[in-house]
Amino acid sequence: MTPSQRQTCRAAGALLLVGSTLSAAPAQAAPAGAGSGASASSATQQYLVLARVGVADAQVRAAVAAAGGTVRSVNAAVGVYTVDSADAGFAARARAAGAVDGVTTDRRIGSAVPSQTPAQARALEKATRARALAASTSATTKPKPRPGGSATEPLAGLQWDMAMIDAWRAHRVEQGDGVKVGIMDTGVEAAHPDIRPNFDYRLSRNFTTDKPDIDGKCEDEPDKSCSDPATVDENEHGTHVAGTIAAARNGVGIAGVAPKADIVNLRVGQDSGYFFVDATVNALTYAADHGIDVVNMSFFIDPWMFNCAANPKDSPEAQAQQAATIKATNRALDYARKRGVTLVAAAGNEHLDLDHVTKDATSPNYPADKAYERTLDKGCLNLPAQGNGVITVSSVGPSGIKADYSNWGAESVDVAAPGGSYREGFGTPTYAKPTNMVLAPMPKALALANAKVDKTTGASSDPFIVSQCKKKGDCVYYQYLQGTSMAAPHAAGVAALIVGRYGKKDRAHGGLKLDARTTERILLKTATDTPCPASPYAYPGRPAEFTATCTGSPRENTFYGEGTVDALAAVTGHRKAAKGHHRP
Repeated sequence: MTPSQRQTCRAAGALLLVGSTLSAAPAQAAPAGAGSGASASSATQQYLVLARVGVADAQVRAAVAAAGGTVRSVNAAVGVYTVDSADAGFAARARAAGAVDGVTTDRRIGSAVPSQTPAQARALEKATRARALAASTSATTKPKPRPGGSATEPLAGLQWDMAMIDAWRAHRVEQGDGVKVGIMDTGVEAAHPDIRPNFDYRLSRNFTTDKPDIDGKCEDEPDKSCSDPATVDENEHGTHVAGTIAAARNGVGIAGVAPKADIVNLRVGQDSGYFFVDATVNALTYAADHGIDVVNMSFFIDPWMFNCAANPKDSPEAQAQQAATIKATNRALDYARKRGVTLVAAAGNEHLDLDHVTKDATSPNYPADKAYERTLDKGCLNLPAQGNGVITVSSVGPSGIKADYSNWGAESVDVAAPGGSYREGFGTPTYAKPTNMVLAPMPKALALANAKVDKTTGASSDPFIVSQCKKKGDCVYYQYLQGTSMAAPHAAGVAALIVGRYGKKDRAHGGLKLDARTTERILLKTATDTPCPASPYAYPGRPAEFTATCTGSPRENTFYGEGTVDALAAVTGHRKAAKGHHRP
């Protein structure tokens, strides 16, 4: 997306978020039984094959070979095999094998709206490679984050979100030192001055390989390869998430919720903004095996917004793909959570009651123009938000009211957190202002690609981009974004504070450890009770389709789950009384 396109989206209130549906418009309904099936061409297709529990590796490999496939790699932790095959009948034959529990094509499981053209992405990669290399060589002498329990960072006055969750006072008690937070996203720009002090170069990994059909030709890359370092964010989303969680208190820009936590880049997004199931499963099991304490997942699994194992409108092939996606995802989530990884995910931005969704006309959204309308039932899941053991987060704006775009649901939402609401304050001077959104770090090369950022001085005249300059041309950048993708990292940051406060020494991996169930219990127990607004709630200035009904008590309801996360209460154990909303 070019800078001008980005500005157009912002003016229209579009969400530049992982899991956004902006990248694929709904298509005409397909006839009954429609769905994506195996290609009839001879082109090689990549598949994920799930082994049955208890079946030996040799049996699975034999079944794959007999069906016409070749094993590329194996995630032994959850029994997921990445397989290549040019045989159009491979999936059906493999599913029939007794050693196999499911097969799906390896397709993207989430999408981030691309925030630059391919040429801009390559320019960003070239620029960040050099900065990341220089930063990694001096990682042992990185600046020490400052202590403090007040809003002392230069841009802290713009962080209404941190004030809402009482982060500044929480920092007097705990800042997350020794806690590892995995950023499962489009990458993290390690060289950003607010990221670098906490970036973990040793543990960070890139689980993706550029795919020429969606990311561009390998020979067009700066190093002529399809492998990117684990220090690059060519989409801006992951860097924003990482900064919200753990930007350092170092006299630069902002501070994150847990400003001494380690940022571990678990990159699962392609250059083009797509997320594939093998990278996601591999990142989750890696987190479990390497002592990661919390992971943030701000995406949803597609091409199916809702994965249904047996929807009658879907073809047998489509049903099998969705069933395998559910199994593979939940296996990886279970594996990680049992090993101490607290799982946090965004609820989504489709302004839906996730407990009562009856129609889906947007799936499958990849490849393009294949969507058709389906009637949904309770067995259809939005993943990872409705996956096993996941803490799902809805979004609120500065007023404390659920953001107009945020999904909700009694069974689906666990807590709420600040994610921004651009259109709050209708009829007042605060309406439609970037300051209603969440401010966090932005990759420098992406900022400089914006037409409203002066290439010589570095100063920004774009109200959505904030520049902090020491001298002419020496600037650091931050941007305003909104979405449940911005809410989830606030909850993940509070989870990191909880691990830092109550965790014990991790003798196997270093740092700290705390049972994920304990972390979740404290996070939910100490969230501030948030009552429903007048219900049904009609958002001022918004179409009737955004009107939402909140049910339940201040202690637990459909908009806010068990309340709005509270950093101070989480580290002191003193839950606050129910609060109202700050402004209409």
